[in-house]
Amino acid sequence: MPSKDNRFRSRALQQFSSLHHEHPSYQWWVLANVMIGTFMAVLDATIVNVALPKIMAAFGVGVDKVEWVLTAYLLVFAVMLPSSGWVADHFGHKRTYMLSLLLFTLGSFLCGIAWDENALIIFRIVQGAGAGFMMPVGMAIVTREFPPNRRGIALGFWSIAAAASVSLGPLAGGYLIDHFSWHMIFDVNVPVGLMGVFATYVIQREYKTEHVRSFDFGGFISMTLFLTSLLLALSNGNSAWNTGGWSSPFIIGCFILAGISFTAFFIIESIVEHPIIDLSLLRNFNFGITNIVLFIFGLGMFGSTFLLPLYLQNSLGYTAFQAGLVFLPTGILQGLISPVAGIISDRGNPKIPAAIGIVLLAVSLYLNYFLSVYSEHAQIMIPLYIRGIAMGLVFTPLSTLALSEIPRHKMAQASGLFNVIRQVGGSFGVALLGAMLTRRMIFHMAAYGQATNQYSAPFKDAVARTQMFAQHVSGGNAALSATRARALVFGNISDQAFVAAIADDFLIAAAITAICLIPILFLRVHARKNGNTAAAGARTAPALE
Repeated sequence: MPSKDNRFRSRALQQFSSLHHEHPSYQWWVLANVMIGTFMAVLDATIVNVALPKIMAAFGVGVDKVEWVLTAYLLVFAVMLPSSGWVADHFGHKRTYMLSLLLFTLGSFLCGIAWDENALIIFRIVQGAGAGFMMPVGMAIVTREFPPNRRGIALGFWSIAAAASVSLGPLAGGYLIDHFSWHMIFDVNVPVGLMGVFATYVIQREYKTEHVRSFDFGGFISMTLFLTSLLLALSNGNSAWNTGGWSSPFIIGCFILAGISFTAFFIIESIVEHPIIDLSLLRNFNFGITNIVLFIFGLGMFGSTFLLPLYLQNSLGYTAFQAGLVFLPTGILQGLISPVAGIISDRGNPKIPAAIGIVLLAVSLYLNYFLSVYSEHAQIMIPLYIRGIAMGLVFTPLSTLALSEIPRHKMAQASGLFNVIRQVGGSFGVALLGAMLTRRMIFHMAAYGQATNQYSAPFKDAVARTQMFAQHVSGGNAALSATRARALVFGNISDQAFVAAIADDFLIAAAITAICLIPILFLRVHARKNGNTAAAGARTAPALE
């Protein structure tokens, strides 16, 4: 009677699964499961920051090359985000999330065995592809399982995973780098990723949309060409290999290709039956305005994330662990504030915490403008405290406002577009501020060089005193000590120019972030009924059906 036994087991398993999925705590188990992938995806966008100086030293490359370790991840992340909606709709949300987490884990393993900077960049692309599917599908799963009146608190707790990775990522990464090697920051993802895959298989139920559509290859290709060519142009304008600068044929060609592909993308998306990015979603006022805010926010905030570890390790002599330690309060504060902001968003006006968060974030970036080679610990930490509070106030209210009117069957596409805008802004910000860092270093070096008169009495006195110090420390004859002294003086000038360029970048990031306040003021907040939004039936919003 084996067939009857098998049918009995199958029926019992289905009954258990049904009871499990209908249990009141099911949605919270799903949230915890999705938070694992969120933690890992955001972790690898932050943990690499403290490793950049070590990677530069290991492979003998400069900032213009090593920034692609970060930019490649963000770029592919952004490119894959829009297609995540189509993949999830066709193959199921659970299956897509599980396979994307597996792809991310594979990319992490490959990054850990990378033998040069080019291999590392290629393997980061694999990582970014997995994260690009995982993040929006995970967000869609959370918003689908929770009703609109509880979505704010759910997204607030979901943000805790991102907040934890912001603080624990650099800290854990710094410890692994100092005590082992930079390869370990990728190796630790492998066991956690495999655990997450198993948890997804056991916990989640499958969901597929009833709306079937074809894949938009033209839109995907044109979008990929646009983002890639534009980022190549922005990040390589001041590269050492690009002797022609911004007017070189390569840079001009990239800008032309970006313009053509951008035009083709909008034409294709307007005429194709099933676009990869449903631009009609942007017709919703709140969703469109919120995406503008996120793009500008990404330019300033995420574009400046790689600056502080470079400053701490290259200018102040921090170890990787010490540099990671300064980010710990930021993530803790963000994790504590995010659920509170979610409750405020559910019960009050989400614009208020979002606007306050943007102002605080701009202030924190502006305070970093005053960093120098003599900055003390308090001057470094106070802006980070403010930044942690600000980021906790920003994301959850904006997510609530953006998705409040999106119908349920379009949630995967909407969350994909919502995340792609932020990631595109972040990748553009890294490329833009990386290029500005190089440009401002050249400017300050030239300015300090002109102001340094090698025949003036103060310069000769500084060289003489430094010569005495060099001869006392390392010995040698007078000529050798004089050479060392001049090298130390000019090295100090180079350090000053680097810090001044870092400060200029933070000032630019503060100005860009402050601009976000303008569109936030125009967001619409629905009237409240019984503690819920008037748009509590967002899943059937007629304007977007």
